[in-house]
Amino acid sequence: MNTKSFSTFSAHIREWLIFHTRFIEISKKSKSFATKNPNKSIQRIYILNLDRKPGRWKQISRELKRVRGWSSETLFSISRRFSAIDARYLNKEFYDDIFIPEYSLADQLHVEPNPKIDIDDKARAHRIPMSPQEIAIALSHIQIWKLIAASDIPYTLVLEDDVYFRRNFSRDIDKLWNVVTNQKSKEAAFDLLYLSFQKTKGTSSSKEILTKLVHKPDFGIWWASGYVLSKEGAKKLIKLLPAYGPVDLWLNLQFGKLDVLVSKKSIIEQRVNVPSTNYYSVMPILSQIGIYTAEKPLLPRSKKIAGPVFAYGEHGTGLTSLAKALSILGYTCCSDLTQLPTDEQDKLLTGKRTLNFNAYVNIGSLNLDLLAKLSEFYSKTRFIFTTYPKQQISSIFQNRDLYLPHSHKDKWEILCKFLNCEYPAFPYPVCDDIGQRDIESHNLINNSLPFGHLKFDTSPWIVSSKGWQGIFIKDTQQNCNFDIKIDIGIDNHRINDKDWKLRDDTFPSNLALFSPDNVKVDNSGTFSLTLQKQSSPVRSFSSGAIATRHTYLYGKFSVKIRPSNVTGLVTGIFLHRNSPRQEIDIEFLGKNTTKMFINVFYNPGINGTKLEYGYRGTPTLIELGFDAAKDLHTYEIEWKEHMISWLVDGQVVHQRALWGPTPIPDLPMEFNVNLWHSRSKELVGSLDLSRIPSATEIKSICVKQ
Repeated sequence: MNTKSFSTFSAHIREWLIFHTRFIEISKKSKSFATKNPNKSIQRIYILNLDRKPGRWKQISRELKRVRGWSSETLFSISRRFSAIDARYLNKEFYDDIFIPEYSLADQLHVEPNPKIDIDDKARAHRIPMSPQEIAIALSHIQIWKLIAASDIPYTLVLEDDVYFRRNFSRDIDKLWNVVTNQKSKEAAFDLLYLSFQKTKGTSSSKEILTKLVHKPDFGIWWASGYVLSKEGAKKLIKLLPAYGPVDLWLNLQFGKLDVLVSKKSIIEQRVNVPSTNYYSVMPILSQIGIYTAEKPLLPRSKKIAGPVFAYGEHGTGLTSLAKALSILGYTCCSDLTQLPTDEQDKLLTGKRTLNFNAYVNIGSLNLDLLAKLSEFYSKTRFIFTTYPKQQISSIFQNRDLYLPHSHKDKWEILCKFLNCEYPAFPYPVCDDIGQRDIESHNLINNSLPFGHLKFDTSPWIVSSKGWQGIFIKDTQQNCNFDIKIDIGIDNHRINDKDWKLRDDTFPSNLALFSPDNVKVDNSGTFSLTLQKQSSPVRSFSSGAIATRHTYLYGKFSVKIRPSNVTGLVTGIFLHRNSPRQEIDIEFLGKNTTKMFINVFYNPGINGTKLEYGYRGTPTLIELGFDAAKDLHTYEIEWKEHMISWLVDGQVVHQRALWGPTPIPDLPMEFNVNLWHSRSKELVGSLDLSRIPSATEIKSICVKQ
């Protein structure tokens, strides 16, 4: 697993210096690479590179041309590009008999032991499904092993395309190579030699330390981005198939069956300025069980993008999918409206730069004549047509137009090339066109109580312009009532475990571990979530949480509750999902329960899109006019397609419309109620230990649709 993306600022500075000083070296010629010394040299280099990543191939090619071999030929001359398997096109038939796309928590802990978690039957039974990216990477390595095993070449260097050679690579590889190839008389000096790696904190070396330059590991070596594999080693790996889990993890599990060596230091490094498209399947699991506790803000990188973008076409040609795709690419996209809000359209037509959006898809008021006018105002404008206009338009739009037919098999490819942006690791979104929606010209928001916004995240999916209230959609559904009860939390003085589950996990910002033992129902039918001081290997406190077993798309979610008023604690009532992350919150901060904290998190995509951005979200504090901790009150989230309403005792107290400031979450979510201890002292204050244990009381909880 590549953890460079989680590095600290100081580590990034160090890595930046290593990268930029690599040109200052004693020699650029290495005797370890040659074709004239067949039994003692590295004669082939394979580089894994996706067809859709030509930029990375250019980078690694320059790096290979920087170093020369025994006969003064560049390493590029003995290199072969391997067209890596693309996660987008995975088919189970590709790997039925050579790969198993899951692994266990115990496998992870074998490679990277953690004193807080035992490798027991529970860990062995905890299966972790791999991400498509992890599967594709592993299969690509396996295909290269097959090529090496079938060749006549004794040693091959295998590289991933995001690496570079460290300063004095030629000198260091020659010293290392001389040691490992001269110490043994057998045909192959080793099976596997790591030149690029990251050691775990508990990395173990066997008692056999060959020299100061190389050792034999027992476990604890991450990465498979730069290693030398012998022909004999490749044959052994093929015999050990099927593999399972991320490729670097599985290789660790085979160390006892292979002759594996690791150089004293990594002489091939991964670039820190190359964004990873991999998704690590183990990270959510480590967060849930409390091992991973990083509180680093996960926010999208700001980047220059072409635009503004305008898209035009007929209904049913993929316009709504295109809008979602542009959002995934980082555009702030307004779509599927009969017209823009007056203020936004006025700014657009007068060439103002203070626009709320930089992409407009299927907007009825932006006809072809207006689009032609806009091309004059904005020199970087791009125009996308899902239905190509009958009239000739290339001259009008100065060749800044793209025809994106609904039937095209790889829309990401032509769209990303047109917009000059990175090809996403996620599938292109496919959804039904929702058509153009009418908008209201007046403000429909009902905010009956005083409120104040806290600092919002900076994100392409947040519009935070002063005075902006969002887009108000005319929708007959807005007036409908959710009156069909789907789930009731308490049934005959007991928790309805058919539809509700008691949580036994945690999350990084929570200093308590949830346990079913902290959820109790009394004789009156009131149940409590209790936070208490109780040590476990991963946390010093335990608490209670309840969540629906099902997910819901829209509805009314109600809880009659009395939150804890202990400083440092948070009572949460919220809807949540991951992949992509979307969330609608009510929270009570124990330090001041006269205010209700609400929030919305939004990431675009369809189910499975691995976008999990959000740190602060879009928080708002509402003054209730009473102390919520004094008595039971009913709090509700009414989630509709174009509006979110927060209610207290049946009265709407706050609302948010579309893009006010986020899009409305649009994928099914689970409903949760919990009590937790936040790491953020800035937000919730320091925990008052004298008032622990503390409980949140719940009289009723239900879901209506």
